Amino acid sequence: MSIGIETMQTAAKATESGRSQKPLKAAKSRQRKDERAGKVDRDRKPAKVSGTQLWLVLIKAYHSLLGFTEHTLKGSGLGESEFRILEALLHKGPMPVNTIGPKVFLTPGSISVAVDRLLKRGLVTRTNSLEDRRVRVVDLTASGRRLIEQVFAAHARQVDRLAEVLSPKERRQIARGLKAFGKAAAHVGS
Repeated sequence: MSIGIETMQTAAKATESGRSQKPLKAAKSRQRKDERAGKVDRDRKPAKVSGTQLWLVLIKAYHSLLGFTEHTLKGSGLGESEFRILEALLHKGPMPVNTIGPKVFLTPGSISVAVDRLLKRGLVTRTNSLEDRRVRVVDLTASGRRLIEQVFAAHARQVDRLAEVLSPKERRQIARGLKAFGKAAAHVGS
Protein backbone atom coordinates (compact mmCIF):
# COMPACT_ATOMS: atom_id res chain seq x y z
CA MET A 1 0.00 0.00 0.00
CA SER A 2 1.32 3.41 -0.82
CA ILE A 3 -0.29 5.28 2.10
CA GLY A 4 -0.03 3.84 5.59
CA ILE A 5 -2.39 3.68 8.52
CA GLU A 6 -0.88 6.83 10.00
CA THR A 7 -2.11 8.81 7.00
CA MET A 8 -5.61 7.37 7.36
CA GLN A 9 -5.59 8.16 11.09
CA THR A 10 -4.41 11.71 10.38
CA ALA A 11 -7.18 12.13 7.83
CA ALA A 12 -9.77 10.78 10.28
CA LYS A 13 -8.52 13.06 13.09
CA ALA A 14 -8.48 16.06 10.79
CA THR A 15 -12.03 15.27 9.68
CA GLU A 16 -13.05 15.32 13.34
CA SER A 17 -11.71 18.85 13.62
CA GLY A 18 -13.69 19.98 10.57
CA ARG A 19 -10.84 20.03 8.06
CA SER A 20 -11.94 16.98 6.06
CA GLN A 21 -10.70 17.93 2.58
CA LYS A 22 -7.23 19.31 3.37
CA PRO A 23 -5.59 16.20 4.92
CA LEU A 24 -6.81 13.95 2.13
CA LYS A 25 -5.46 16.32 -0.49
CA ALA A 26 -2.25 16.72 1.50
CA ALA A 27 -1.81 12.95 1.79
CA LYS A 28 -2.33 12.51 -1.94
CA SER A 29 0.00 15.42 -2.68
CA ARG A 30 2.74 13.95 -0.44
CA GLN A 31 2.28 10.59 -2.14
CA ARG A 32 2.68 12.15 -5.60
CA LYS A 33 5.73 14.20 -4.49
CA ASP A 34 7.34 11.08 -3.00
CA GLU A 35 6.67 9.19 -6.23
CA ARG A 36 8.17 12.00 -8.36
CA ALA A 37 11.19 12.23 -6.06
CA GLY A 38 11.71 8.48 -6.39
CA LYS A 39 11.09 7.90 -2.68
CA VAL A 40 8.33 5.39 -3.43
CA ASP A 41 9.17 2.39 -5.55
CA ARG A 42 5.86 0.78 -6.52
CA ASP A 43 7.68 -2.14 -8.18
CA ARG A 44 9.64 -3.00 -5.05
CA LYS A 45 8.04 -5.73 -2.98
CA PRO A 46 7.03 -4.48 0.46
CA ALA A 47 8.76 -5.81 3.54
CA LYS A 48 7.20 -8.93 4.96
CA VAL A 49 4.40 -8.14 7.40
CA SER A 50 3.90 -10.63 10.21
CA GLY A 51 0.45 -11.77 11.30
CA THR A 52 0.89 -9.85 14.55
CA GLN A 53 1.79 -6.65 12.70
CA LEU A 54 -1.22 -7.08 10.44
CA TRP A 55 -3.46 -7.63 13.47
CA LEU A 56 -2.12 -4.47 15.14
CA VAL A 57 -2.66 -2.38 12.01
CA LEU A 58 -6.21 -3.73 11.71
CA ILE A 59 -6.99 -2.94 15.36
CA LYS A 60 -5.61 0.59 15.03
CA ALA A 61 -7.50 1.14 11.77
CA TYR A 62 -10.70 -0.22 13.34
CA HIS A 63 -10.47 2.17 16.28
CA SER A 64 -9.67 5.10 13.97
CA LEU A 65 -12.66 4.22 11.81
CA LEU A 66 -14.92 3.98 14.88
CA GLY A 67 -13.88 7.50 15.84
CA PHE A 68 -14.46 8.61 12.27
CA THR A 69 -17.95 7.04 12.33
CA GLU A 70 -18.78 8.77 15.60
CA HIS A 71 -17.76 12.05 13.97
CA THR A 72 -19.97 11.41 10.92
CA LEU A 73 -22.92 10.77 13.25
CA LYS A 74 -22.48 13.98 15.26
CA GLY A 75 -25.61 16.06 15.12
CA SER A 76 -27.79 13.15 14.01
CA GLY A 77 -28.80 12.25 17.55
CA LEU A 78 -27.81 8.64 16.86
CA GLY A 79 -25.25 6.58 18.65
CA GLU A 80 -23.11 4.13 16.73
CA SER A 81 -25.18 1.06 17.70
CA GLU A 82 -28.46 2.84 16.90
CA PHE A 83 -27.03 3.83 13.53
CA ARG A 84 -26.10 0.20 12.79
CA ILE A 85 -29.61 -1.01 13.69
CA LEU A 86 -31.37 1.60 11.57
CA GLU A 87 -28.97 1.01 8.68
CA ALA A 88 -29.67 -2.75 8.81
CA LEU A 89 -33.42 -2.12 8.78
CA LEU A 90 -33.03 0.36 5.90
CA HIS A 91 -31.09 -2.07 3.72
CA LYS A 92 -32.50 -5.44 4.87
CA GLY A 93 -36.09 -4.53 5.75
CA PRO A 94 -38.10 -5.55 8.84
CA MET A 95 -36.41 -8.20 10.98
CA PRO A 96 -36.96 -10.03 14.25
CA VAL A 97 -35.06 -8.50 17.17
CA ASN A 98 -32.99 -11.67 17.60
CA THR A 99 -31.94 -11.52 13.93
CA ILE A 100 -30.81 -7.89 14.07
CA GLY A 101 -28.43 -8.41 17.02
CA PRO A 102 -25.91 -10.69 15.28
CA LYS A 103 -26.06 -8.62 12.07
CA VAL A 104 -25.01 -5.47 13.94
CA PHE A 105 -22.75 -7.20 16.49
CA LEU A 106 -24.90 -6.59 19.56
CA THR A 107 -25.68 -9.06 22.33
CA PRO A 108 -29.32 -10.00 22.98
CA GLY A 109 -29.45 -7.66 26.00
CA SER A 110 -27.85 -4.77 24.12
CA ILE A 111 -30.09 -5.10 21.07
CA SER A 112 -33.22 -5.08 23.25
CA VAL A 113 -32.14 -1.91 25.07
CA ALA A 114 -31.13 -0.18 21.81
CA VAL A 115 -34.43 -1.09 20.13
CA ASP A 116 -36.30 0.21 23.21
CA ARG A 117 -34.49 3.56 22.83
CA LEU A 118 -35.34 3.74 19.12
CA LEU A 119 -38.95 2.77 19.87
CA LYS A 120 -39.29 5.57 22.46
CA ARG A 121 -37.96 8.06 19.91
CA GLY A 122 -40.54 6.92 17.36
CA LEU A 123 -37.92 5.71 14.88
CA VAL A 124 -38.97 2.03 14.86
CA THR A 125 -41.98 -0.14 15.56
CA ARG A 126 -41.92 -3.54 17.27
CA THR A 127 -44.80 -5.89 16.51
CA ASN A 128 -45.62 -9.55 16.99
CA SER A 129 -44.86 -11.77 14.03
CA LEU A 130 -47.91 -13.11 12.22
CA GLU A 131 -46.23 -16.53 11.88
CA ASP A 132 -44.91 -16.88 15.44
CA ARG A 133 -46.28 -14.77 18.29
CA ARG A 134 -43.07 -15.33 20.30
CA VAL A 135 -41.13 -13.36 17.69
CA ARG A 136 -41.03 -9.55 17.77
CA VAL A 137 -40.39 -7.86 14.41
CA VAL A 138 -38.72 -4.43 14.22
CA ASP A 139 -39.37 -2.04 11.35
CA LEU A 140 -38.64 1.60 10.54
CA THR A 141 -41.29 4.24 11.01
CA ALA A 142 -41.63 6.95 8.37
CA SER A 143 -39.60 9.36 10.54
CA GLY A 144 -37.02 6.64 11.23
CA ARG A 145 -36.66 5.98 7.51
CA ARG A 146 -36.25 9.68 6.73
CA LEU A 147 -33.61 10.07 9.44
CA ILE A 148 -31.51 7.02 8.51
CA GLU A 149 -31.69 7.82 4.78
CA GLN A 150 -30.27 11.29 5.45
CA VAL A 151 -27.70 10.18 8.02
CA PHE A 152 -26.56 7.18 5.97
CA ALA A 153 -26.18 9.27 2.80
CA ALA A 154 -24.01 11.82 4.63
CA HIS A 155 -21.99 9.03 6.31
CA ALA A 156 -21.46 7.24 2.97
CA ARG A 157 -20.22 10.47 1.34
CA GLN A 158 -17.70 11.03 4.12
CA VAL A 159 -16.47 7.42 4.05
CA ASP A 160 -16.10 7.61 0.26
CA ARG A 161 -14.10 10.83 0.66
CA LEU A 162 -11.88 9.18 3.28
CA ALA A 163 -11.30 6.19 0.99
CA GLU A 164 -9.86 8.53 -1.64
CA VAL A 165 -6.46 8.13 0.07
CA LEU A 166 -6.45 4.68 -1.56
CA SER A 167 -6.39 3.89 -5.25
CA PRO A 168 -9.20 1.70 -6.64
CA LYS A 169 -6.68 -1.15 -6.92
CA GLU A 170 -5.64 -0.73 -3.27
CA ARG A 171 -9.30 -0.75 -2.19
CA ARG A 172 -9.91 -4.01 -4.06
CA GLN A 173 -6.76 -5.56 -2.58
CA ILE A 174 -7.67 -4.51 0.94
CA ALA A 175 -11.25 -5.75 0.59
CA ARG A 176 -10.11 -9.09 -0.82
CA GLY A 177 -7.39 -9.49 1.80
CA LEU A 178 -9.62 -8.57 4.74
CA LYS A 179 -12.30 -11.01 3.59
CA ALA A 180 -9.77 -13.83 3.43
CA PHE A 181 -8.23 -12.87 6.78
CA GLY A 182 -11.66 -12.63 8.43
CA LYS A 183 -12.84 -15.95 7.00
CA ALA A 184 -9.65 -17.65 8.20
CA ALA A 185 -10.12 -16.19 11.69
CA ALA A 186 -13.79 -17.25 11.77
CA HIS A 187 -12.83 -20.76 10.66
CA VAL A 188 -10.17 -21.10 13.38
CA GLY A 189 -12.56 -19.67 15.98
CA SER A 190 -15.36 -22.13 15.17
